[in-house]
Amino acid sequence: MDLDLTDEQELISETARRFADEYVIPRVRESDRAQRFDLELARKLGEMGYLGAPVAEQYGGRGLDHVTYGLIVEQIGRADSAARTVISVQTSLVCGSVERWGTEEQKQRWLPQLCSGEAFGCFGLTEPDSGSDAASMRTRAERIDGGWRINGQKMWISLGNVASVALVFAQTDPELAHRGLACFLVPTDTPGFSSQEIHGKLGLRSSDTASLAFDGLEVPDEALLGEVGQGFKIAMSALDLGRYSVAAGCVGICDGCVEASVAYATERKQFGVPIAGFQLVQAMIAEMIVKRDAARLLVLRAGMLKDKGVPSTTETSIAKLYATESAIECANTAIQVHGGAGYVDDHPVERYLRDARVTTLYEGTSQIQKLIIGRAATGIDAILPRSPGADG
Repeated sequence: MDLDLTDEQELISETARRFADEYVIPRVRESDRAQRFDLELARKLGEMGYLGAPVAEQYGGRGLDHVTYGLIVEQIGRADSAARTVISVQTSLVCGSVERWGTEEQKQRWLPQLCSGEAFGCFGLTEPDSGSDAASMRTRAERIDGGWRINGQKMWISLGNVASVALVFAQTDPELAHRGLACFLVPTDTPGFSSQEIHGKLGLRSSDTASLAFDGLEVPDEALLGEVGQGFKIAMSALDLGRYSVAAGCVGICDGCVEASVAYATERKQFGVPIAGFQLVQAMIAEMIVKRDAARLLVLRAGMLKDKGVPSTTETSIAKLYATESAIECANTAIQVHGGAGYVDDHPVERYLRDARVTTLYEGTSQIQKLIIGRAATGIDAILPRSPGADG
């Protein structure tokens, strides 16, 4: 396995790092304090080519491989997880789904706008009563003459208030469970579509998060993404790529924690010497470095498998599980290195901890990732619940 990056990958990573240092980081603290979505920054990400980076050039993307995409996400994630969320949702969940499952007309209509940042999209899967169990969703799509009528709600939807198009997953026949799910491309100016901002989040405070409602919303047949019954496959394929981008972003958090801790420990003095000279401080920094490097290698493996076009669901879950949990551990350790100074937002480490916490929840919780990994190892699916009294 060749772990060396190409010259192009090195250049793209360095460019993303410089952009993050010069443009993203100076804006982060004020946006976080104000709990304000930075629309200007989001559009700048499009101008830089970071939205839809793996999308084919004919649709407005850059045609980059997944390893390179992961490098971009890592560098933006090191600076600001809210900005990384824009990339992850726009690229992995929305653009990736449209490019893979959409008709040529749907691709031409939406992808150029999404890749450029002219328009934003959101991924309407999670509901108030449906998270990991997507097949139990209550949003309904009813067949009408020439199209569909949709009623229901979605929850915790990133970019839901600023999106021009929403991928809306709905059940067409409850008796079919996951085989009845369908996905629709819904312009957000469609009558019956509404969104409401969610406030009071622990982290990702400058990320746009919404609840969505569909009240008799009607869309034509042309809005259907893929076919009826393919909604579950569309969602799972999108989440597989989404988990990869979240994992890459968490490598960035780990890296940011190491950088901030080394800088602080070499400057901060106690008993007349820098605290970096204390063995236990060095031990904490070493632990963070090990977790960062291990997470980075797991993300790299997942990206390389995706670029080969071979199945990588298990490896992606491993990367997502380890990187997200490591991000929390590194942020917590970084605060310990900083002491009281790490508890306020003069330093980024307290924000790293707040932002990292949600990564173990969305795109599939850490517990779901363990079940995916366990299923691959044993051949037994422990995710789908068995009926009471079943053998075993």
